[in-house]
Amino acid sequence: MKQNDKTNPIAVSTNGRYGKKAASAKGGRPSRFYGVALPGVKEEELSGTLIVIVQTAGLRRSSLVADDIDALLAENAVTRLTLALMYSTDFFDQLERRILPALRSGLIVLADRYIFTLIARAAVRGIGRDYLHGIYEMALRPDLTFWLNVRPEVAFDREFKKAHTISYWESGRDMSLSNDLFQSFIRYQSLIKKEFEYLSRRHGFIELDGEGAVPAVNRELRKQIGAQLGIKNTHYQPSSALATLWR
Repeated sequence: MKQNDKTNPIAVSTNGRYGKKAASAKGGRPSRFYGVALPGVKEEELSGTLIVIVQTAGLRRSSLVADDIDALLAENAVTRLTLALMYSTDFFDQLERRILPALRSGLIVLADRYIFTLIARAAVRGIGRDYLHGIYEMALRPDLTFWLNVRPEVAFDREFKKAHTISYWESGRDMSLSNDLFQSFIRYQSLIKKEFEYLSRRHGFIELDGEGAVPAVNRELRKQIGAQLGIKNTHYQPSSALATLWR
């Protein structure tokens, strides 16, 4: 495990809401948003904790535009910029309807992938990084962001074992990287990985070995999250349904 603390000339924050440049205009008070807060949202009402886990493949969607996105992807009838904007619409719907209500209630929110996967996917397709960060400037700043770093070859093996197929989009086939499915996937995920390395420097991800044993990764996540929440005992005993993963 390591926290990426390399300096970068355009770095805007460190991991968590208390980055050096996370201060709002009110007396230098740390801001929970990357830029301007969403209209009608008061930071002092958000008593919960937002924890993000970043990885390469897969992304859950909201009910607002999920069907539209699926239809466009199925027909391959969408420009890269339009797709990026559709995904951002989907994200902010989930932020408003799921994440913010939970944080107002003082809950701990575990978000899978968050804005970073969306930014990485769009960036490797030629959309400017600054433009993408501008789209998401009203996004909430996570308290912790973990990156489960895996090699593209390992990601391919896991994805194929799970779904018994490889997604057209997850393999970057729309980018004409290779006529070979495997090579296209490896090249695309390598580009995504490089983009995550950039995002890690910019946002201060806590990098974990995503290829490590499940108990080891789980233990490190619990240790880091427990420290953030002030929890000392983070021991976990898996249920019988999950016991096979701990062997």
